[in-house]
Amino acid sequence: MNAMDMIVNFFKQGGMFLYPIAAVFVLGLAVAVERFIYLTRVAKGNRRLWAELSPLIASGNIRGAMQIAEKTESALSTIMRYGMSRIATAKRREDIEKAMEESLIEVIPRLEKRTHYLATLANIGMLMGLLGTVIGLINAFAAVAAVNPAEKAALLSASISVAMNNTALGLGLAITLLLCHMYLETKTTELVDSLEVASIKFLNTVTERRQQVEQPTAAAQQALARSRDGMREAVRA
Repeated sequence: MNAMDMIVNFFKQGGMFLYPIAAVFVLGLAVAVERFIYLTRVAKGNRRLWAELSPLIASGNIRGAMQIAEKTESALSTIMRYGMSRIATAKRREDIEKAMEESLIEVIPRLEKRTHYLATLANIGMLMGLLGTVIGLINAFAAVAAVNPAEKAALLSASISVAMNNTALGLGLAITLLLCHMYLETKTTELVDSLEVASIKFLNTVTERRQQVEQPTAAAQQALARSRDGMREAVRA
């Protein structure tokens, strides 16, 4: 007996409750696959975009970095656009940081979207399996009480098969979807952490660039002030 025949017999022996449980299983797997593809694509896009933006930001070419970020719709590009748009008007690091935190609030729900459905579907599938088990046992005892002793064993065996098949599929669904939920939550957390790290690197780079620009300016102002003081002293002399 091949795998397909085993699946067909499993459903034939499992009763009508197996079909809605299977439908929930398929829906949960569809959500898991869609989220996995989306998160993987976002992670690759973020890495590729950061590799392009990092040297431009380090060199102070914010305009060029902004043009590149505007061409993509990745999670990192949204955060970088928020931060770079505030550089010209923000006088403090905290102002840029607040803008990037606002962007994270916008991005994170997109990363977590539909992942929580998996836990809900796992619970629904398991409860449906338990319901099918209870219905199967009720039918088993009802059948045993209503037939002659010669047929009791066959009817009891068939009803118990219905109950156990529902239990098996419900538990298999719950375990699979909970594992998918755990994996996708971990992947989402890693993505959020990487976005926060990129934000901090961006802020540190911008702050260092500002300090490098401001230090010569401050030194020049001090030199000019000393020169003026020297001229005043020379005039007084």
